[in-house]
Amino acid sequence: MTGARGVVAAGHTESARAGAEVLRAGGNAVDAALGAMLAALTCEPLLTGLGAGGYMLVAREGTAPVLLDFFVEAPGRGAGQGAAVGELVPVEVSFGDAVQIFHVGPASAGTYGFPAGVCEASRRFGTVPLADLATPAARLAREGVRLSAEQAYIVEILGPTVLSTPECAALFAPDDRLLRVGDRFRQPEVGDAIERLGHDGCDPFYTGDVGRAIAGWLAQRGGLVSAADLAAYEVIAREPLRGEYRGREVLTNPPPSPGGLLLASALAELDHAPSPPPITAVADAMQSAQDARTGDFLHGLAEPGFAQRFLGQASRLGSTTHVAALDADGGACSVTCSNGSASGVVVPGTGIHLNNMLGESDLNPEGFHRHPPGRRMPSMMSPTVLMRDGRPELAVGSAGSNRIRSAILQTILRCVDERMSAQDAVQAPRIHYEDGVVFAEPGVDVEALEGAGRTVRRFRAPNLFFGGAQAAERDADGSFSGGGDPRRGGAALVV
Repeated sequence: MTGARGVVAAGHTESARAGAEVLRAGGNAVDAALGAMLAALTCEPLLTGLGAGGYMLVAREGTAPVLLDFFVEAPGRGAGQGAAVGELVPVEVSFGDAVQIFHVGPASAGTYGFPAGVCEASRRFGTVPLADLATPAARLAREGVRLSAEQAYIVEILGPTVLSTPECAALFAPDDRLLRVGDRFRQPEVGDAIERLGHDGCDPFYTGDVGRAIAGWLAQRGGLVSAADLAAYEVIAREPLRGEYRGREVLTNPPPSPGGLLLASALAELDHAPSPPPITAVADAMQSAQDARTGDFLHGLAEPGFAQRFLGQASRLGSTTHVAALDADGGACSVTCSNGSASGVVVPGTGIHLNNMLGESDLNPEGFHRHPPGRRMPSMMSPTVLMRDGRPELAVGSAGSNRIRSAILQTILRCVDERMSAQDAVQAPRIHYEDGVVFAEPGVDVEALEGAGRTVRRFRAPNLFFGGAQAAERDADGSFSGGGDPRRGGAALVV
């Protein structure tokens, strides 16, 4: 697809359409991404939410890039400190050919950043009033959307979570059965909350009545997020991590988040391999990145200069929803938001389904409830932009917990090395290395991997286990194209 105004790729057709309408009306890439993010609250309700967090990377030709960190923070300040902590409730999520354990409940919720991130991005970079972006998203939440096959599948596999509280079950299992394909999903309270965010900003969600309602609800149920945690929350503007690949500058999420650093490390290793790198080299790079995630690595993330030292070593070697947008003025926005696998905790009257980041094993590798209050949770989320000759060429990111970095890595390889279109790159079969096993979708050359001594677990079909990548690309002639990941019902629209 080609067009003149820009492109938006998102995790749902309606999310992409909302962003495309903003571009069509004259908004920039950030405006479009915000429109898509707000629509995704209804279209992808278990992947993102007002109780979620995320990262937004903004790059524009001729200006310094910025990474807005509005990810979930470890709670424990103020009145909640020292209180009895509720139990983390384990739930089993089956992807068919792989099973993963998550933990939910009030004790799994961290301090959310989504409302603050939306407002800060709009203030810094937006050209369209936030109230105007909120109006169609609020209407969508009230009128509802019919569940796609992909979203119905997510409701199904997260059934144990959505059935864990009566408030959550009322949304996702009315009439005592889980929502199915074609059922209409409505969230009137979310519609009210979106409208309020657009008109009143984020203060009500942190220091106002919404924040007080959430802190009070959690305090009675063993949650840790207090009024003091919410009042102290701030969006942090960071300088993006910079790497290189095949003559492009790679901008991605910097420490203290580990995801971007591990992605940049894998790209640095593959930059010394032939183009395109063989599947065995890709698996090797994935293993190198995972092996690097040691205790020393995690503790070093907060140290000044750690990223440069780490990538210097790498260069010698030879979970979530995403929106990517480009505009005709040389702007790029790559934003990843996540509710984890969701906590099952829906606070009545607020429209907020809280995240379960304190219960995600991938984010708590040294054990649960070990992060000090105020520490940003470590995340694999890595919104990324590739710059060529100072101009954004590719904006990409992914959902998928630990599979995020492998999904982004392979999308970049397909676009740059194999010169695939963004759509072909996003939907091409993937691998993922973890704990000594290479997971592989159909279409991957597993014989080469097994011949190299790899243990391979074959999936019978493409699966959302392998992430949900979205990509927006500016082609050499200045036209736009995009790719939405079919694993999660993604879509891309060019205007």
